[in-house]
Amino acid sequence: MSNNISSNDINKAREVIYKIAGIYLPPSKDSTIKNRLDILKRKLGIQDFEAFFNQVRVGQFKQEFINAFTTNKTDFFREGFHFEDMLNRILPHRLRDSEPLKVYCSASSTGEEPYSIATTLLYAKDIYRSSTPVSVLATDIDTSVLEFAKKGKYLVNTKLNPLPNWLDLKDYFEMRHKSENEVFMDAKQNLKNILTFKQHNLYDARYPFGVKEFDIIFCRNVLIYFKVSDQEQILSKMFSHLKIGGTLYLGHSESILNLASKVDRLGKNTFIKIMD
Repeated sequence: MSNNISSNDINKAREVIYKIAGIYLPPSKDSTIKNRLDILKRKLGIQDFEAFFNQVRVGQFKQEFINAFTTNKTDFFREGFHFEDMLNRILPHRLRDSEPLKVYCSASSTGEEPYSIATTLLYAKDIYRSSTPVSVLATDIDTSVLEFAKKGKYLVNTKLNPLPNWLDLKDYFEMRHKSENEVFMDAKQNLKNILTFKQHNLYDARYPFGVKEFDIIFCRNVLIYFKVSDQEQILSKMFSHLKIGGTLYLGHSESILNLASKVDRLGKNTFIKIMD
């Protein structure tokens, strides 16, 4: 079936996904585009891609198209130094304040990252004996992964995704072993209670958040899917919703770009906002 997908179809798909979601797929990703179009073709019974792209442009099948082109690689406590930094540097003093603490996770994917954030917050509240309200807002453009994340049910290969030993995950997840290296993890209600999942497109002109609403923002391993000029715009928009003194975490291969003069760098892509 994929033999019927032309180079013109691939180029049109590249153009449409960039226009509606800002996702940039260079020519080196043509085989990926072809594979995703093949999946869509079989799933939706597409006969004519030109007609299909016209439908997507006016909103029909738009979400199915977006979902097909998102990448959802994630793990629990991935790049774990950010969670330890949050636990050891930010939370001991911040959880002494009565003002609610808000964290934004800008690329929820299937939910492992926001659940890791929420687990760290609840663990910190316990060890620091804090009554400060905490919450995590997690967004993604892909509705299918958000629905998965809301359920909070996972099968984790602990060899591929080692879990932290500095807290007892059984306080936050129902855990049972499937095999020596595989464990079922079902999020408990206390964890789900502080999490909100919503759809949001980082490419949108405006973000539906309050000015300086968040104490901490995780923007990790998502900017890499955008052009550098678009990365700068996304970072600037996100930055406006981070409090002065708040922390921004980026992925290991991402850069602070045009915000360099407005942050203190702590290393390991950890940045403190020092000015607007």
